[in-house]
Amino acid sequence: MSEFNFELTKEIELLRLVTVGSVDDGKSTLIGRLLVDTKGAFEDQLMAVRKKKGLTHVSSAAEIDLAMLTDGLSAEREQGITIDVAYRYFATPKRKFIMADCPGHEQYTRNMVTGSSTANAAIILVDARHGVLPQTKRHTHILGLLGMPHLIVAINKMDLADYDEATFERIKADMKDYCAKQGVKDLICIPMSALTGDMVTVRGDKMDWYKGDTLLETLESMSVLDDLDQKAFRMPVQLVNRPQTADLPDYRGFMGTIASGTVKVGDALMAVPSGKTSTVKDIVTFDGKLEEAFALQSITLTLNDEIDVSRGDMLIHDGEAIETKKMLTANMCWIGDEALENRNKYIIKHASSELKVMVDHIDYKTDIHTLNHESSDRLEMNDIGQVTFKLQQPLIFDTYADNRTTGSFIVIDSFTNNTVGAGMIV
Repeated sequence: MSEFNFELTKEIELLRLVTVGSVDDGKSTLIGRLLVDTKGAFEDQLMAVRKKKGLTHVSSAAEIDLAMLTDGLSAEREQGITIDVAYRYFATPKRKFIMADCPGHEQYTRNMVTGSSTANAAIILVDARHGVLPQTKRHTHILGLLGMPHLIVAINKMDLADYDEATFERIKADMKDYCAKQGVKDLICIPMSALTGDMVTVRGDKMDWYKGDTLLETLESMSVLDDLDQKAFRMPVQLVNRPQTADLPDYRGFMGTIASGTVKVGDALMAVPSGKTSTVKDIVTFDGKLEEAFALQSITLTLNDEIDVSRGDMLIHDGEAIETKKMLTANMCWIGDEALENRNKYIIKHASSELKVMVDHIDYKTDIHTLNHESSDRLEMNDIGQVTFKLQQPLIFDTYADNRTTGSFIVIDSFTNNTVGAGMIV
């Protein structure tokens, strides 16, 4: 009994996952399999799926349509495709998981970018019968640009390929070759059948030739530690708090979420772009004051000196360097209906800043099949390329490789207010 209580009370790590791939590669079925086998599907969900099939009792997962557990929209169930990003939660005694099921259709690539932006690991599904398809490459390239720490290639539907080892090895070689061109370091390939469950949560007896871990074992053992706290301190200022009450007539606090690094009471900070410096007086949170705060905490900082700090400014440790420029070059995933072209004007949202920009020039467009750079004067919907922008005012940023928060931005159409692009600063 004491052992059971220990399992309930100890802290369990959280892994954020995303599943991507081409249409009909089995993403929703795989997630349904994981939900059923880890008891992550609620009884009312299973009952709803049973009713759809006219069943009153289900003795095994093979008797239900696993994909229906994740396809929440009626249009998804009618068409048998995923349209929006579906988030599902499950857990094992070793780890908790949040998994995003992203659409495979090219027209919904924008949803895939959104679902992948906060994940720690990605599962790329490949149909064993069809191999690596153009959309598989597009998703893999986007994950490479996003700097995804861990990539798992799930070579699915092995039951329809007679569990053939040579088929698995061929697709594995194709994916390793494609990922090597992008510098992907952590790539794992696993053969499986989401429908029958082989190599998902249990090994099964059809692929004895594969000696690696099952998918669930791989997910449970994967490192989720990041080095955000070890990076340089960055806090984009979201709001200047001045209550001006009788109790706090002169209070001035700077509110925001720490993007990276740590900060302590007494630390010397510099406000960018003004360059003014001061030291930390208090670190205030909803639960009270702290002596030290870490990455991703939302805090209010008060300083010992009155210096000029506004929304959109950045607080960093005094003596550290950060880029402040009116020209910006970034890898772009273009998701707008209207093409990006030279001289077009947009708004970019970066951390807590919004500013007007103009496309100075398109450096190149990437051929997703070969990853070669092609000369182009426009990026159409779902194109990927590198673009240089001219900014109305200086932007405070890091490169995406150094900091995913201060090195990324979204592009907004100034007429429709729609999000039309995602950028990663180089």
